[in-house]
Amino acid sequence: MLMGEHAVLHGRRALVCAVDQSIHVTLEPRSDSVIRIVSALGEDESRVGEIQVRKPFTFIWEALRQMGAEIPGGCNLIVESDFSHQVGLGSSAAVTVALCVLLRGWRGEEWDPLDIQKQATTIIQSVQGRGSGADAAASVMGGIVEYRVQPYKMESMRTVYPVSIVYCGYKTPTAEVIERVERERRARAALFEGFFYEVDECVRTAIDAICRDEWEELGVCMDQNHALLRAMGVSDANLDRIVDAMRRDAGILGAKISGSGLGDCVLGLGELKEWNEPYERIPCAMSREGVRIEKV
Repeated sequence: MLMGEHAVLHGRRALVCAVDQSIHVTLEPRSDSVIRIVSALGEDESRVGEIQVRKPFTFIWEALRQMGAEIPGGCNLIVESDFSHQVGLGSSAAVTVALCVLLRGWRGEEWDPLDIQKQATTIIQSVQGRGSGADAAASVMGGIVEYRVQPYKMESMRTVYPVSIVYCGYKTPTAEVIERVERERRARAALFEGFFYEVDECVRTAIDAICRDEWEELGVCMDQNHALLRAMGVSDANLDRIVDAMRRDAGILGAKISGSGLGDCVLGLGELKEWNEPYERIPCAMSREGVRIEKV
């Protein structure tokens, strides 16, 4: 999430990007009605028509439940990730998008990016209660994506720039952070309306900067967006320490939390020259490529 967190849930624009760390989902058809999931999180199975949504594969089971009548039969689903499941980076959305595409491919159907993004968003919202679908847009489209829920817009700029990502060591579930922000918003509606307006202005300026290849200006916008997220109460001492340390690095043009907040990752625009803080740096780069299906 480049910028626009929380405000995007209230009709404002957001900027998201795809990264080159991927989720790989392999589908192997079976001769029976068993659906078996295998990943680093463990294994689980059910049968077509008898699916129960449960952890740790909540998003996968919910997707299969919603598409139950369209599933041709039993299958093995092998999920592999280029990064730890403890790191967010939109991994739940990526799994959901991949599965939506795979099931259409299994049925021999063509798939449309708009349809996949909307289908994945519906599934994500069923699990989380809320969700903008911005992370699903990045997984589908690739590149830097301008995204808006209402009026709907999903447009990839197909451009990339170096980024640096640092994991703080913990994360708070997105649904919990969203609910916390919503409680504050209901209590101080005018203040949060002002926050969301300023976030939208940051995104508008950022889009213009990207179109002109003015990456330093984008970095300034990211710094401003982080200040707004702090004011909303979704940063903390560790995240601020990472942001400040990244900004002091000569290779970074701007830095902010990436995602709903209260944990997870900090995103820096540019390449870190040095990193001596006690937080994990995640090797990562923007990717022009979104979801793809590989037939074996």
